[in-house]
Amino acid sequence: MRYQLPLQSPSRWAAICICIAAVIHFALGFSIEFSVDEAHYALYAQHLAWSYFDHPPLVGWIQWPLVTLTSAEGLIRLIPELLWILSCYLVYQVTIEIHHLMQGRNTGYLTSALPSGSNCGFFAVLAIVAAPLPHVLAIGLLPDSLLTPLSLGLMMMAIRWCRQDVFSTTDWVITGALLGLSGLSKYTGVLAAFALLLVFLSSSKKPWISKAGFWLAVLIATLLITPVLYWNWMNDWISFKYQIAHGAGSSWVWRRVAAFLGIQIACFGPLLLIGGYIFLKNSFHTAKLSLASLLSFFWIPFAIFAALSGGGGLPHWTSPAWFCLAPFAGIGLAKAWSMHHRNLIRIFFSLQILLCLLGFGLVLAGGISSAAIKSNPIADLYGWKMAGQKAKELAQTNQLNGIAVQNWTLGSRAAWYASPTPVFVLDQRQDQFDLWFGQLPPGANALLINWSGMGFNSPIGSKPGFERCELIESIEIQRFGQNLSKFDFKLCSNWQPMALAE
Repeated sequence: MRYQLPLQSPSRWAAICICIAAVIHFALGFSIEFSVDEAHYALYAQHLAWSYFDHPPLVGWIQWPLVTLTSAEGLIRLIPELLWILSCYLVYQVTIEIHHLMQGRNTGYLTSALPSGSNCGFFAVLAIVAAPLPHVLAIGLLPDSLLTPLSLGLMMMAIRWCRQDVFSTTDWVITGALLGLSGLSKYTGVLAAFALLLVFLSSSKKPWISKAGFWLAVLIATLLITPVLYWNWMNDWISFKYQIAHGAGSSWVWRRVAAFLGIQIACFGPLLLIGGYIFLKNSFHTAKLSLASLLSFFWIPFAIFAALSGGGGLPHWTSPAWFCLAPFAGIGLAKAWSMHHRNLIRIFFSLQILLCLLGFGLVLAGGISSAAIKSNPIADLYGWKMAGQKAKELAQTNQLNGIAVQNWTLGSRAAWYASPTPVFVLDQRQDQFDLWFGQLPPGANALLINWSGMGFNSPIGSKPGFERCELIESIEIQRFGQNLSKFDFKLCSNWQPMALAE
């Protein structure tokens, strides 16, 4: 008997897939401690400000109500989970809208051969659920967790612009609000604004720049990002300077670009690429200009991050772009399925799901620690709560000025789990910890935390450095019988900062 996709309710099957993934996310969210970025952004909520050194403030603001009520990781992680569910819902709805836009072009090829919009939406959601990296954003809140649904919302408004004869005042207000919130989420939110502008420019016969609604949207977006501009103006524009340097990365080499592309395929899965390719091959010849402009929500940020990857970058930066590609990929995959090219879809879907399940299992097990493996990245998710509480206790018992670490990635977990004990980062680069806790005073005594996953030699006898450091306690972190890491706590005295140039 030939298997057929359950056509009676693809939307229901999409909802079932989302719910199954959400249950797994909840289980993981209550089982592991905060990652370095999660703790850093949770500290944003503890130290409310108009903006922050490395990112705009929304990622902290949105957590503030829960952080004031609880420190439980699982409960705080309800926020990224809801954002992921919202993103999946918007992927489905954007797919339906693109389907309607394409059918409205009145081409015989599309009206006779294009699968139903609900089937296309189901495959779009399926491609996202099977993508490994978005599950990370569903568990841990990052600025990209916020920017993803906002980018999809802007994409939805762009489709409305293409389909409607008139953009209402309400439409302009929603567009302005989405643009402003994107700017409050992450500085790269401007890339979605460029994509929206390209959609406007592609509709040359529809006036927009002379419309009062357009300038109302610009005003709303500008007002919403005013806190970021004001904070940077008061702090010598340090956030913009940092982001420019961070985006430029180190020296540019081609092999990093090749590595970036390979990592992107591994992190988001080939299904999105296959579906996107099939869409371009079979459907792109219709309504080329409007579809190309809508596709810019993917290719503008992806191309920019690919170009910057030669100097370095992180794989999750492209997450909003991949979500914006998913509707087109869903149409392509639904088309391939209807033409009985199903084995390839089944194979890649199964492989991607197996990869996701393997990742979930490794996280719960604590990863793999052995002599053959140089480092265990999963070990980073365990032990910091115990270490933070121990550090807080030792700092109070010994009446120290605070806790010291030698890298900011160690500082965020220490500051979260040892709160409200001050945490001082001893490196020479400026970061958010300098704004929160200041510099360690000359002559100060501090508890130095050294974690085996990122070990440093104790800063002794030089400037900057302590006069002496004494190991006073160590704890080993184990998970299911395997040693994951070790924390050393050292009592360090008489801190001497960098000598001033004479």
